[in-house]
Amino acid sequence: MSTQDLGRYGEQLVQTWLQRQGWQILYRRWYSRWGELDLVAKGYSTQAGTRLGSTMLLFVEVKTRSQGNWDADGLLAVTRSKQRKLWTAARLFLTRHPYLAELPCRFDIALVSCSPTAPPQAKAQLQLPNSGCYLILQDYLVDAFQV
Repeated sequence: MSTQDLGRYGEQLVQTWLQRQGWQILYRRWYSRWGELDLVAKGYSTQAGTRLGSTMLLFVEVKTRSQGNWDADGLLAVTRSKQRKLWTAARLFLTRHPYLAELPCRFDIALVSCSPTAPPQAKAQLQLPNSGCYLILQDYLVDAFQV
């Protein structure tokens, strides 16, 4: 399976998990010349520091890694440079969607890994077709960075 296919499945896993959490997925793989936003979601935040029930916009960076990865399941790949690119892409997104520009925004990171077995206690998991491997949502970092 190609890395692009693995990434798409990882995004699907996180999308499904977010939808189960009550988030509405507005866009998946939103492209601009400044970068790609993996998932853009809208919903109600229960995060500390925000009004309970206030509508919020999420920009979610999904990092999917196979076994034996070197970068902490993708966390180390979200460098300051990558964060600036995501911020720039998000600003352009809000310019092109002005009806969403007044909503508070948050940048989250979803770390997905591939495993030959399904762990009993996983936030979310997906069995990959024709491979016998499972994608597992290892960690979901809320408000992971601010630019």
